[in-house]
Amino acid sequence: MLCAEIAALIVSLYFGSTNDSVRAGFSPPEGERFARRRTLLPMLVHILKSKIHRATVTAASVDYEGSLTIAEDLIEAAGLVPYERILCSNMANGARWETYVIKGPRGSGAIELNGAVAHLGKPGDRITIMAFTELALSEAAAWAPTVIVLGEANRIINTRGK
Repeated sequence: MLCAEIAALIVSLYFGSTNDSVRAGFSPPEGERFARRRTLLPMLVHILKSKIHRATVTAASVDYEGSLTIAEDLIEAAGLVPYERILCSNMANGARWETYVIKGPRGSGAIELNGAVAHLGKPGDRITIMAFTELALSEAAAWAPTVIVLGEANRIINTRGK
C-alpha cells in the first residue's frame, strides 16, 4: 500500500467510515467528525496527582548528575514513585524546575537538589514538589490529589487526599 492509502485507511477506521470521499479527502463526513471523536477519545486534563508542600532543602550538590532526592517514606506518603517526573518551585526565590525523583534514606527527611538544579536553591529553602497525571474530564471533578505538608525536619504534619 502507498502512504496515502494507509493514511486513508487509518482515517476511515478511526472515524468508522469507508466512504470513498473520506479516503480521497482524509476527513470524515460533516457532522460525524467531532461527534464520533468524542466517544472514542475522551478529553484528558492534566491534574495534580501528588504534592509535597513546604519541604525544606537539606542539601544541594552541583556535581551530581541531576534529580531531586526525597526520603523514601515521603515518596510513599505523597504517592510518588522513583524516577517519576516532578515540577518543583522554590518559595524563597520563585524558581521553578522540572526533574525526577530519586529515593533517599527512609526517615532521613532528605530533600536534596542535585546537578544544575542545585543552583536554584540552597539548604534551608522551602520548596513545593508536584506530580501530575492525566484524567478524563468526566473523572476530574471527583479527583482528590494526595497532599502532604511538612514541618520541622521534613516530618509530615498534615495529609490530605488518598
